[in-house]
Amino acid sequence: MLPWLPPTPIQFPPTDTALDDPDGLLAAGGALTPAWLLAAYRRGIFPWYSDDQPILWWSPDPRMVLFPGELKVRRSLAKRLRNGGFSTSLDRAFAAVIEACAETRAAHEGTWITAEMRHAYLALHRLGHAHSVEVWREEELVGGLYGVAIGRMFFGESMFSRERDASKIALVALARHLQAAGGGLIDCQMHTAHLASLGARDIARDSFLDYLEQYARAAKPAFHPPGEGDSEQ
Repeated sequence: MLPWLPPTPIQFPPTDTALDDPDGLLAAGGALTPAWLLAAYRRGIFPWYSDDQPILWWSPDPRMVLFPGELKVRRSLAKRLRNGGFSTSLDRAFAAVIEACAETRAAHEGTWITAEMRHAYLALHRLGHAHSVEVWREEELVGGLYGVAIGRMFFGESMFSRERDASKIALVALARHLQAAGGGLIDCQMHTAHLASLGARDIARDSFLDYLEQYARAAKPAFHPPGEGDSEQ
């Protein structure tokens, strides 16, 4: 039976009790406050649910991750990076990025980025924990991603594209920024061919938790947004 979490205290079951089918479903209930979310990420857990469901918490096995140094930029993408007319930024338009991610998901497959989720991550952003990468063509937002940074870890949540390769360009910008700043790992959560093409790979949940224990405790955070409006490329 799936454990039900009351609003207090903040307490999760061990991740090794997560279900195999559906893979990684751990518990339901709790709350989407910053304290709950940060406690979840520090344990390798994330929320994922639809409007008609309670809050559901997940810790899949295996876990898809991207080590920044293993980023793969194929020739066609490298050409787009050089000649596509794009620029990138960090934390310049967090609210616009999360809204665009929600709209993209709703148009294609239904969205799990509910109004409650958007409000929760906006609160995390105001506290300095949630961040965005934006991709621009001149002053038009054409792609991006957002997630949560703790220590040397970045927990990716969602990405969107309004032009071909724009979400890939956002991930390249994130990986390069983290590598330069000593970032250890990007959590991609679930396996997708899109992420695998960029160098992400599956690792066992136990290995992921070992990396999390090492990187999330880092005193110096690896995600350092520049001043508002500063360009990354």
